[in-house]
Amino acid sequence: MLNRRLVLAAGLAASLASGFAMVAGPAFAQGAATPAQKLPVVASFSILGDFVKQVGGDRVAVTTIVGPNGDAHVYQPTPADAKAVAAAKVVFVNGLGFEGWLDRLIKASGTKAPIVVATQGITPRTGFVDHDEDEKPKAKGKDKHDHAKEEGGHDHGGIDPHAWQSIANAKVYVANVRDGLIAADPDGRDTYTANAAAYTAKLDALETEVKAALARIPAEQRRIITSHDAFGYFGEAYGVVLVAPEGVSTESEASAKDVARIIRQIKAQKIPAVFVENITDPRLMQRIAKETSAKVGGTLYSDALSDDKGPASTYIDMMHSNVRELSAALAS
Repeated sequence: MLNRRLVLAAGLAASLASGFAMVAGPAFAQGAATPAQKLPVVASFSILGDFVKQVGGDRVAVTTIVGPNGDAHVYQPTPADAKAVAAAKVVFVNGLGFEGWLDRLIKASGTKAPIVVATQGITPRTGFVDHDEDEKPKAKGKDKHDHAKEEGGHDHGGIDPHAWQSIANAKVYVANVRDGLIAADPDGRDTYTANAAAYTAKLDALETEVKAALARIPAEQRRIITSHDAFGYFGEAYGVVLVAPEGVSTESEASAKDVARIIRQIKAQKIPAVFVENITDPRLMQRIAKETSAKVGGTLYSDALSDDKGPASTYIDMMHSNVRELSAALAS
């Protein structure tokens, strides 16, 4: 794994640069869109891409780097991604260490576009350590986070990046997207302001629905197991206790000790359900369910939307789908 990560990290910039040179012709190199064209923008992953589409409306053309059902934790950018970033007038990212590959992609693309961090102003959850880090060999003179970076791995620095799982935080994302679009396209100020206000009103209604649905489940039953620690903001906002065998990144593999601890916890606390996420391998959760009395609930959408044919093709649909699956498993 270590050698593979080193090879991937070392070769990424070179492969993007060479691929970018092949796909970018003279017309593309001119870059700027004409006034009649939509504003070209990039979003790092599908959930953020939906926020940008909701606020930008018909004035923007959104390219999403990590698409539906994609895992941004372990994504490897392509030359096409570099081309899209180079052409963008603004690039929207989550921040909080979520996109570990982002700096290399930005550098390889040569973009001059402003980078808007959509989590600006959100207070992050902190103090997290990947569950298996204690079992990794430590390099002399380096702490565990330095070692993760040395390996070329994905390191959140103890921060939970999944802030969108709180609808209150989603409203902050929307405000930051609005301001980023206005800065890049001042002529669209009225459109972006109106779209953001209308969408925020929908988020207000969504939050009321989510709180009401979860309030109908007795507090002692609001305990679940998920694949990786992506629902902490959701749990804090809506009174759900969540346990995950993996850390805040899907690159962190659960150790045997972690799995045994969670199995004991499920049995002791009579946790009713375990859930598989759309971006993770279901086998670990199926194993945990088999060794306990917990049942396997439906699929939860954590870091990515579904495709257009799925139940979670927008952020609002994603939250509805997750609450529906939670309610069905926990209320029975």
